[in-house]
Amino acid sequence: MGETIRMRTGSAERPAFRTGLVTILDIGSSKVICLIGRAEPGSLKVLGAALRESQGIKAGTITSIELAEESIREAVAAAENHADTRIQNVLVSVTCGAPASVTARAAVALDGALVSDSHLLSLLADARAKCRLDGFEVIQSAPTSYVVDEARGVRDPSGMFCQRLGVTMHAVAVKPSPLQNLKLAVERCHLNVAGALFAPYASGLATLTPDEMQLGATVIDMGAGTTSIAVFLEGALVHSDVVPMGGALVTSDLARTLAAPVSAAERLKTLYGAALGDIESGTDIVTVPQMGEDNDTYAVRVPRSMLTRIIQPRLEEIFAEVQTRLRASGFDVAAGRRAVLTGGACQLAGMRELAQRVLNKQVRLGRPRSFAGLPAASAGPDYAAALGLLMAGATMPPEALNPELGSGPQDRPKHGFFRRLIGK
Repeated sequence: MGETIRMRTGSAERPAFRTGLVTILDIGSSKVICLIGRAEPGSLKVLGAALRESQGIKAGTITSIELAEESIREAVAAAENHADTRIQNVLVSVTCGAPASVTARAAVALDGALVSDSHLLSLLADARAKCRLDGFEVIQSAPTSYVVDEARGVRDPSGMFCQRLGVTMHAVAVKPSPLQNLKLAVERCHLNVAGALFAPYASGLATLTPDEMQLGATVIDMGAGTTSIAVFLEGALVHSDVVPMGGALVTSDLARTLAAPVSAAERLKTLYGAALGDIESGTDIVTVPQMGEDNDTYAVRVPRSMLTRIIQPRLEEIFAEVQTRLRASGFDVAAGRRAVLTGGACQLAGMRELAQRVLNKQVRLGRPRSFAGLPAASAGPDYAAALGLLMAGATMPPEALNPELGSGPQDRPKHGFFRRLIGK
């Protein structure tokens, strides 16, 4: 515990780690993860980690404030005990509120002047102010590219001479009520929500290689209640979406079809299930407990292949919906043929092969970068969003994590954002 992790950023734009504590909450439909890290120049130490089963949350949306608060409180308390510290400010993941992409452009005439920090701050503030969608609230925003006179695709115009400077800004917006309920559940645990990030974007930070970020890749974060989509191109997030279906639906299908308790159906899925019938050709028999029965006397014995016949159609439906939304957005082709699966629900045998068939993409499982101080069980795809949040909290510009800070040139990190996000 407490070892230093050297992290490759994959981008020259990403700033050095700031000094102080960084705490994140990855609040999902099946689990709540709390991580506490200490940021230092060029490195990040993991101090505490905890995972607890979530309650009162469905498809990323709070359905019971009391139960959600209890789950969050337990995860935070366990992480605090592990780290031997107390926290006040957290960065949270978001999949609720029907996340939608918002793109805006802004430009300023410089008449041949040298691009300065003040020019960039004013331009970015103008672009962020234009990232609006009726009935939605922006949770994160970042520039995707700059235009210097006629040159497009400029990554950093600072220090360049130009007549006219433009920027394209991408933001993720959600409906305000589900977001406020999520924040309320956290705040009832006596914590301050200092910022929020779209969960699959965080997963992409933790799992994508620099080449995938630059050339184009689609991150598909498969959780219990939702399957979230984040498309990366030229080093930036360019599209986001959420399909309100996840691994819990597969479990529910098994429970209904086999008349099994939900807990037993989840165990059967995890231990014996497969996403693709082609790889499950054996004649193994599994025992299925029945709902309402106290013992195994009335348990049913079914072929293991029957589980796959139940699981595969639902997963095909989920991937088909992902493909439909990507095609509608125009990024199915524009972002290339690379897809990365993350999230706890992506770990069934044959998932990668099934996704390749339905999506017609080259698919790999996305495992987050190694963090010392975490148990080996925490290095899987189900921890991708949590570890990406931790990286983002220690590196990203304040206004990207909290758009309220990007309303004008006066809103700089020195005005207290990281004093709230990063503790002493």
